[in-house]
Amino acid sequence: MGDTMISLRHVAKRFPGTRTPAVRDLSLDVDRGETVVLVGPSGCGKTTTMKMINRLIEPTSGTIEVDGTDVMAQDPVRLRRGMGYVIQSIGLMPHRTVAQNIATVPRLEGWDDARIDRRVRELAATLRLDEELLDRYPAELSGGQRQRVGVARALAVDPPVMLMDEPFAAVDPIVRAVLQDQFLDIQRRLRKTIVFVTHDIDEAIKMADRIAILNLGGVLEQHAPPEEILREPANAFVEEFVGAERGLKRLALIKVSEIDVDEGPVVSPEDDAEKARALIRDGGFGWVSVLEDGELLGWVDEAMLEGKARVSDATPRRFSAYVTAEDSLRQALDSIVTSRTNVAVVVTEGQRYRGILTLERVSREIVS
Repeated sequence: MGDTMISLRHVAKRFPGTRTPAVRDLSLDVDRGETVVLVGPSGCGKTTTMKMINRLIEPTSGTIEVDGTDVMAQDPVRLRRGMGYVIQSIGLMPHRTVAQNIATVPRLEGWDDARIDRRVRELAATLRLDEELLDRYPAELSGGQRQRVGVARALAVDPPVMLMDEPFAAVDPIVRAVLQDQFLDIQRRLRKTIVFVTHDIDEAIKMADRIAILNLGGVLEQHAPPEEILREPANAFVEEFVGAERGLKRLALIKVSEIDVDEGPVVSPEDDAEKARALIRDGGFGWVSVLEDGELLGWVDEAMLEGKARVSDATPRRFSAYVTAEDSLRQALDSIVTSRTNVAVVVTEGQRYRGILTLERVSREIVS
């Protein structure tokens, strides 16, 4: 990061016949390889701002540079072909097959058939589209499949810049979450420079490297990473727009690996039952974890140890839920409140025990 790919300087847009500008005086940088999400109330100018980058809307004043070149000095058709563009309504051509839709820009660029076919199949694999869908028409696809075709079409000539206008808003919440996760995975590998417009602050938090919160007239209220916006909203407008659950939303951005976990009460199968009972009484949880060479076997309580000489004489119960170092604290919190043991057990691959997270430990991250 730090290498500016898109730069807006004192950009304004006033539409004819309107009393107030859609965008008054906006300056904003987007670094190479990052995703900046524009978010704000209806009428704040976020879509207008995005469309000025590829000149679907011409700015009234100010300058917009992409990779160091003023967009107004470029042929608008060439400019748009060099950027991926994904919209809510997708805009697939109904009379063309999926493969033909994906191939739209490569064909305009004069690619030969063999190169186009390779690229279409490569993108189908990347977007998890079965090759059997390539000969179908858009009307034969589900909403999620059509949206993936739209993303594949936008990526066809491997553009360095992607513009995405509410790209997942037209599908149901479950499909939307899947598409978001898939696109995040693709972005981790491809590192495109992305300007992403949404009205949904939760989507912005999930998708963005940095969020630009706009007020009416394209006024930039805050431009910062999601965690910073949730931790330190710049003003009352941002605080209200982000919503009352700022602390909980922050938990979704913090991985378990980023905080210290408690060891929790542990014994080995070779330990005598009296030692385990003492740990159960002193630990305050009503149970103790059983580890064998670092591997988590489960937990036992006093009732399970009754009449037993060693821990190995009892059969440990498996914990009902686990979290890994890569899971978020929000996932850990869900495990805590739904688990009968009232903790989230943290394990690595192969049930290697790392420790436990308690409600108290997670709460400290909410208020920090």
